[in-house]
Amino acid sequence: MNVLFKNHLKLHFVVLLYGFTAILGKLITLPAAQMVWYRMLIAFVVLGFVIWFRKIPLQIGWSNILKIMGVGLIVALHWISFFHAVKVSNVSVTLGCLASTTLFASFLEPIIFRKQVKWIEVFIGLVIISGLYLIFQFELSYWQGIITALVSAFLAGLFTVLNKLFIDKQHPVVISFYEMISGFIAIGLFLLFIKGTPDRFLLPTAMDLVYIVILGVVCTAYAFVVAVDVMKLLSAYTVILAINMEPVYGIVLAWLIFGNSELMSAGFYLGTVVILAAVFLHPLLVKKKEKQTT
Repeated sequence: MNVLFKNHLKLHFVVLLYGFTAILGKLITLPAAQMVWYRMLIAFVVLGFVIWFRKIPLQIGWSNILKIMGVGLIVALHWISFFHAVKVSNVSVTLGCLASTTLFASFLEPIIFRKQVKWIEVFIGLVIISGLYLIFQFELSYWQGIITALVSAFLAGLFTVLNKLFIDKQHPVVISFYEMISGFIAIGLFLLFIKGTPDRFLLPTAMDLVYIVILGVVCTAYAFVVAVDVMKLLSAYTVILAINMEPVYGIVLAWLIFGNSELMSAGFYLGTVVILAAVFLHPLLVKKKEKQTT
């Protein structure tokens, strides 16, 4: 097995793990905020060990640390809304709507970086909106999950774009380390001081603890470190195409594990296919345009 093929397998395994996070969100009985609190605790401990083991410097200046920690709050909100969407609807609805992250990123990037809006991205955005319309039209009973998942997709697009401000200057593991710390602290303070929050520091059951460790260690810290490693050999284009498979892997896994509770209407699958087609079409059109201009 050659090195390139091995890295492709690693990448798709990571994407499979990303899709599996929604499965774990349904299996874990804790509320979304508490689940993310434990996830970020475990993730920053594991990433801290990676930083210590690899001797990666953490001194990046307080200004950069505070900015990155601000993005960490958005990551925490994204995960909370993501898992809440799973709990009020199901895995398929949540992942189908999460595929719209590309749509939000395409509009947020020109605003944040003050770039010109690209017409290719506007076209892709319109196609994604049509796919979301089909999902809404046929799955109105899941409207709460759909709206929450769309909020999660917007937040995912926002923190992805904001991370581009740091990724060329700072080590990606260090960025994630500070983001995990800030999310963990922020959720902890929220649970500590906000009155009326039920079961604020609810202890996980034995099975919840097993699932949370898998979520924090395997699906967060391990997946991230491997994703960074494979990017040394694979192009960004290849990685983006693979990550677009997350909803597909997740929806198939959900059907295999949960059975009929994850079966949706034909309209839902049509809408999801339209969204995924647009997401896959985007990098292909961008690459074609780049070839024409060179």
